[in-house]
Amino acid sequence: MPGALSGVTVLDFSTLLPGPMATLFLAEAGADVIKVERPGRGEEMRSYEPKWGSDSINFAMLNRGKKSIAVDLKDPASRERLRPLIEKADIVVEQFRPGVMARLGLGYDDIREVRPDVIYCSITGYGQTGPRAAQAGHDLNYIGDTGLLALSCGTTESPVVPPALIADIAGGSYPAVLNILLALRQRDKTGSGAYLDVAMADNLFPFMYWAFGQGQATGTWPGNSDAQVSGGSPRYRLYATADGHFVAVAPLEQKFWLAFCAAIGLEQELVDDTVSPERTTRRISEIIAARTARELQPVLAAADCCCSIVRSLNDAMADPHFAQRGLFARPLTNDHGQEMAALPTPIAASARGEGTAASRAPRLGEHTRELLGPEAE
Repeated sequence: MPGALSGVTVLDFSTLLPGPMATLFLAEAGADVIKVERPGRGEEMRSYEPKWGSDSINFAMLNRGKKSIAVDLKDPASRERLRPLIEKADIVVEQFRPGVMARLGLGYDDIREVRPDVIYCSITGYGQTGPRAAQAGHDLNYIGDTGLLALSCGTTESPVVPPALIADIAGGSYPAVLNILLALRQRDKTGSGAYLDVAMADNLFPFMYWAFGQGQATGTWPGNSDAQVSGGSPRYRLYATADGHFVAVAPLEQKFWLAFCAAIGLEQELVDDTVSPERTTRRISEIIAARTARELQPVLAAADCCCSIVRSLNDAMADPHFAQRGLFARPLTNDHGQEMAALPTPIAASARGEGTAASRAPRLGEHTRELLGPEAE
């Protein structure tokens, strides 16, 4: 059975993370993704460390199942060779600063003259308009500018950098895919294409729905790690064990809270955490700090109280639960014949179809001759 996006052609001008992850998802669903790279070095992520084969592991993870053509976008003759691909492109994804593609003659207005119903998705940090539109930034800047980082950023002595690239993935990749699919559905009904302005910073506000609402409704805005889900409650925080591990404690509902308190033997006078949250937190810290993770794990598991030992990524990949669900069963290969687990994607098995996900990323310019002809090499 073909994938859900079988027959859809994507022309991908994006680099690094947000765009390539979005087009990875589209490729996983059966779309034909053609990655446009600069000749010689290709996109920047190919040169990242650590290397895995000829290119970086980051590039291999994000670009499997795609085709690669090498085109000098600054050269008018080279750009003209893209015309046959533009004519059949259902979707164009780009990630340059605002105005760059237009200066290259590849902006939305240029592309839709050739393909009127194209869906053109631009991914940037701050969007195509507004005072910050041309400003450089990275994930840490976007989450800092939107107030997300301030909700839980550690202390001045030990500031905490989040381990996930939230803006790039949750603010860029996922909204790009969501809106591309909505635009495809709309095109099915109207025959019209669309221009999609995906701003990573804009898309972070839904992740703060609780703080967004609380601040406006009460006039009291959450601060650094002082809210219920950011470490301000005994019921939702990390507690250190005797052997240097952490317990993720999240028994927000009363039934789970009572089960947790009983499991660890918390004194009855401290169970009502509205009386003195600080005392309750301090005592739980003492109890957990006196036990090892190995001792606590079966106790918490038996209590079924939304509490668990924080695992390393390596341990998580060895979890029988994820193995049974097949998350890491798909192989990723490189040009040296090495193999590892491919990055899992959120694409449902029914949407992937059969044989729609190749096991390796393309070599630079591997498909230039095939797609643009021998004179393009």
